[in-house]
Amino acid sequence: MSVPFSSLGSRVALVTGGSRGIGQAIAVELASAGATVSLTYRSTPVGADDTRKRIEELGAQCLALECDVTDLAAVEAVIRQTLDHFGRLDILVNNAGTTRDKLLVRMSPEDFDVVIATNLRGTWNFCRAAIRPMLRARWGRIVSLSSVVAASGNPGQTNYAASKAGIEALTLSLAREVGSRGITVNAVAPGFIETDMTRDLPEGVVEGMRERIPLGRLGAVEDVARTVRFLVSEEAAYITGQVIRVNGGLG
Repeated sequence: MSVPFSSLGSRVALVTGGSRGIGQAIAVELASAGATVSLTYRSTPVGADDTRKRIEELGAQCLALECDVTDLAAVEAVIRQTLDHFGRLDILVNNAGTTRDKLLVRMSPEDFDVVIATNLRGTWNFCRAAIRPMLRARWGRIVSLSSVVAASGNPGQTNYAASKAGIEALTLSLAREVGSRGITVNAVAPGFIETDMTRDLPEGVVEGMRERIPLGRLGAVEDVARTVRFLVSEEAAYITGQVIRVNGGLG
C-alpha cells in the first residue's frame, strides 16, 4: 500500500535511468501519486516501454526518451521535449548511473572516467538543464541517488564511491544556491537493495550482506522509491541539503 503523502497530481517529474530497478520503481511510485512522468533510458528500450505501460495503467501520462546523460546537448534536448510535451517541469530525480568495478591497480583511466562522467557529470548536466524552469516557477524538487559507499567506501569501487560522494557534495552546494527560490535539493543513499544484480549473486554473498544489516534484510526498490516520493512532496518542503540513508541501519 502506498504511503499517503499529498497528491503530486499537478506535478511533472523527470526520472533519469527509469527503465529498470530503482529508477523504474521511482517513476511508478511518483505516477501512483498522480504525477506526470518523463523518463530517460540509454540501452534498455524494452524496459523503458515496460515502465511507460505500468505508468499508463495507473492513469498517468508518461514520456520515455533515449538519452546519454554524459552529453549536455542531449540532456538539454530532453528538458526541452519534456517542457514542450507537458508544459512544465517540477521534479527531477537523478538516478541514471553505471559501475566499472576493479581494484585501483587494475582500473584503467577509461574505467574511472566513464563512471565519473555518467554518475557525477550526468547528475550535474541534468541539474544545470532543469534548474532554469524551476527558478522561473519559484518551486522545484531535485533528488539525486547516492550510495552507502559514498560514506563507507568499498574495495574495487574507487571510481563509483568517488562519483557518489561527489553527488552528495553537489547536493549540499546546490541546495544553498537555490533554496531562496523555493527549490529543495536532497540526495538518497541506498544500502544493499534487492535488484536483478543482487539476485544473481551467490546465496552466501547475499547472506553475508544480510548479516551486516540491523533490520536483517536487503532493501526493496520500493523502500527507496517511497523515500523519494516523500522528499518531492509538500510534506518535505522544509528539508533541503540532506542525504537520506535508506540502508536498514547499515553502518
